[in-house]
Amino acid sequence: MSNIAMSDKILLTLKNLYAAGNGKKILNGIDFQIRPGEVQALLGPNASGKSTLAQVISGNPKYKIIKGGIFFGQKEITKISPEKRVKLGIALTWQSPPAIKGVKFSQLLEKISKVKFESEKLDLKPRFLERELNLEFSGGEKKISELLQILSLGPKLAIFDEIDSGLDIKRLEKVAKIIKKELVAKGVSVLLITHSGVILRFLRPKITNVMLNGKIICKEKDYKKVLRTIKKYGYEKCKKCKLLAD
Repeated sequence: MSNIAMSDKILLTLKNLYAAGNGKKILNGIDFQIRPGEVQALLGPNASGKSTLAQVISGNPKYKIIKGGIFFGQKEITKISPEKRVKLGIALTWQSPPAIKGVKFSQLLEKISKVKFESEKLDLKPRFLERELNLEFSGGEKKISELLQILSLGPKLAIFDEIDSGLDIKRLEKVAKIIKKELVAKGVSVLLITHSGVILRFLRPKITNVMLNGKIICKEKDYKKVLRTIKKYGYEKCKKCKLLAD
């Protein structure tokens, strides 16, 4: 495992975090830190605990923390509500956001917006905002709507759960550019949760974490090494952190 030094200025810290969902232990001792303005990635196979980790950070009450702590800056947030975490500056996109009949997308944005973001930057036509939230949205449209919600919240930490799913390369590159310009360049920390890793080519995370069986088993500065290794061997090599060199 790569030895990555962290500065004293940390935005989010997870300490020896264990958590369960539906009565089953999913997270098994997560230690994680991210600094302000830093981009990190979290990769892992299906059912490795990636989305559960995102939900636990956001405070989803469906998941129970068994042991460990979550700190946002110097404040422990392990037991505070999801609403208070949002107010502190934690924002999360859902991997499969629900459709809400009777609520227009524009109404939601008006309710939550702290920052005005022009939807035209995402190539969204005005009529898109007048559609009912996620109702009959394509997979790509759901991802774009989630991104617009994140931008409107003006967060300190943005967690993207599979934002690259359902997007073609052209749209994905545009989304990545917006994340860099509107979030990272303004000091917002970004955690990219991804199965395919395609988006990493455009956002180049400072640290790439690999999760297996509910535990982060590898932290690596060179995301290309991680992607090459996974592409050739799957996640088996990651168990021993044997990364392919250039």
